[in-house]
Amino acid sequence: MANKNLNAAKRAKKDEFYTRLSDIERELQHYHRHFAGKTVLCNCDDPYESNFFKYFALNFDFLGLKKLICTCYNGSPVQGNELPLRFDGLDDEPKRQAYKVEITEVGDLNGDGAVDLSDVRYLLQNNRNVISTLQTGDFRSRECIDLLEQADIVVTNPPFSLFREYVGQLMDHGKHFLIIGHQNAITYKEIFPLIKENKIWLGYGFKGAAAHFYSPYEDIATAGDHRKNMIRVSGVTWFTNLEIPKRHEEIDLVCRYSPEDYPKYENYDAIEVSKTLDIPCDYNGVMGVPITFLDKYNPEQFEIIGMCENMDLYGLKTKVYTKEECQQAYFDKFGKKGTYDLNASGVLVRKSIREKVYQRLLIRNKLIQ
Repeated sequence: MANKNLNAAKRAKKDEFYTRLSDIERELQHYHRHFAGKTVLCNCDDPYESNFFKYFALNFDFLGLKKLICTCYNGSPVQGNELPLRFDGLDDEPKRQAYKVEITEVGDLNGDGAVDLSDVRYLLQNNRNVISTLQTGDFRSRECIDLLEQADIVVTNPPFSLFREYVGQLMDHGKHFLIIGHQNAITYKEIFPLIKENKIWLGYGFKGAAAHFYSPYEDIATAGDHRKNMIRVSGVTWFTNLEIPKRHEEIDLVCRYSPEDYPKYENYDAIEVSKTLDIPCDYNGVMGVPITFLDKYNPEQFEIIGMCENMDLYGLKTKVYTKEECQQAYFDKFGKKGTYDLNASGVLVRKSIREKVYQRLLIRNKLIQ
């Protein structure tokens, strides 16, 4: 149900979901060393609501930041779901108006002997120089690109529907980043080559590969662990190009290859490995593995060759199926007329019936000659 509602939200461009502080803290603990002396940009974050803003404002001195910039866009539907930073006395707080907040220090501004959220509140109430309006706040606008060019690291949860364009902009401007996206983005033709070339990798991820996001919309997903005003989304993860120890940890391989346990695809010169933990330790050919393999991917241990996909972007297909073959495969499997898009994935032949497997990455073990 959660993913169904997420897909509906994407179609309606309702994908402004807001991240919990606990999830941000859990991931960011692995990246502290990257932030000293850096300018951080959160360019999809209403500073009055965003937990990204809250995290970096509260940890400004601890991380040794040079500057924090947060922006939001016109018409943001969020109204107090995430960070209760709507302050008494701040009568001209922007309402559904694109604006930015720029912070270069967070100290004990109210003199209570501690640096906490009340100091951030005091800063926004008493220093109007930190707040200014924007024309649209769209990350693609010239004014926001100017802010991007100032930044060293971008950290945010961008709209899922604009993920391709968002990542493309970051890469064009050569920025370091840590952002949230759905793991299906791995298969996008604009994203996968970046992963293949080790220009992007996955972060530490969400507990159980699922996350709860604050949602400003009425059509909040229901689930067994449903939480008020939140949507549960499976398969979300962190994408980054910041170096982390995780990506240099080798997978401990214990299985051994046999033709019976690892059948070959009919349309790729590769064997099927249905689980990352089942990767054989003694096979030096090409293997098809689930996209969740990237959670364990070590570029010193494995090479990503390509992906099972329709367009044969990497010239790896050994067979292309005709329309008639796809129709026959559908009839053989389901006993009725239809079409089975065999060309979109790896195909196994079981008991003379062609069957597609789920999306697979094609890899090779670099440590086996």
